[in-house]
Amino acid sequence: MRSYSKKRERNGAQPKNRKRRSLLTVRPRPGRPSQGLINVSGTVFPCALGRGGITANKREGDGGTPLARLRILSGYFRRRRIAPLTMLPMQPITPSLGWCEVADDRNYNRPVKMPYRVSHEWMMRDDRLYDACLVLDWNIRPRRRGRGSAIFFHLARPGFLPTEGCVAVTARTMRRLLPGLSGQSVLSVTR
Repeated sequence: MRSYSKKRERNGAQPKNRKRRSLLTVRPRPGRPSQGLINVSGTVFPCALGRGGITANKREGDGGTPLARLRILSGYFRRRRIAPLTMLPMQPITPSLGWCEVADDRNYNRPVKMPYRVSHEWMMRDDRLYDACLVLDWNIRPRRRGRGSAIFFHLARPGFLPTEGCVAVTARTMRRLLPGLSGQSVLSVTR
């Protein structure tokens, strides 16, 4: 009988009972371009997409969800609302955390400290959409002006109302997915 070695744990080996989810495939829901379906290891979950549906030519402010393979880089969470049980690097959201949305600003599509001099997304929202907010690698390296900012994987509004270009799921689905996500996880948005 083999036992689980603490040495394996220190060396980065994952426990056998933790199922990694490396690919999350997003497709539009038939007849509803601003809603989608996420397939994760054969289990399908509903999701919200951008008000502009899925687009191959993403631009700032178009409301489109980019047609792309997006690595999940890291995330943010609201303390006392969602536990960050995941292999992803996670940081708590603070009142001073924002995300710059102005294409010609030097901090475009980056986290910023608030108050900030130009338009930005406030991460500590009054609604619960960013209780768990995962950063996708859209327009991160290299950053190109006007190609879209703040493309996240976050919590959905009731009824899966459209996002501004993000992919959003229920809190229950996010809690189910977080433990299996890592820096190797990819959100693949297809048509």
